[in-house]
Amino acid sequence: MNTLEAIAARRSIRKFKSDPVPDEVLQVILNAAIQAPSGKNKQPWRFIVVKEDKRAEMVQVMRGGIAKAKAHGRNLGSCEGTARIMEQAPVTVFVFNPYGVSPWSKRSIDQNIDEVVDDQSIGAAIQNMLLAAQELGLGSLWICDVFFAYDDFCAWLGEKGAMIAAVSLGYANESPSARPRKPASEVTRVL
Repeated sequence: MNTLEAIAARRSIRKFKSDPVPDEVLQVILNAAIQAPSGKNKQPWRFIVVKEDKRAEMVQVMRGGIAKAKAHGRNLGSCEGTARIMEQAPVTVFVFNPYGVSPWSKRSIDQNIDEVVDDQSIGAAIQNMLLAAQELGLGSLWICDVFFAYDDFCAWLGEKGAMIAAVSLGYANESPSARPRKPASEVTRVL
């Protein structure tokens, strides 16, 4: 499969088989992530892999954050479904920016600019993970709903910096159709 085929074939997977992801396959995916370009070659990413018996604790943390959000009347969107997906997926990788700060923290303009550049770099690393997973026959889901349990996850994982997202990985137990995309002509302006 070439890169363009992997891009076209990649889907967000929300149903996973229980088959474990071999460590050597996971290592290939993480190695693909760290090949991403980054502003000033800062490489602003840290990955924390959750698998096996730690998955139950992870889901408990997620559900605790959901309960707190619900108690505060926040719109939960798809986060309860995301907790079920995380519970099913054999592996979830949390992605942090070790140079960043909590989204609730005050920042200077220079800090904001640095974090935007870092977040773009981290987005490229995550996309590399998704494409590598596709190439290796795995399904993936890029998860932002972890923000409902942001502080709880940071404490549970013992990680400093800013949590950016999580990626669940495993063998797909579904084959969703491509979702509609706006044509390039609708989202592009050439000068």
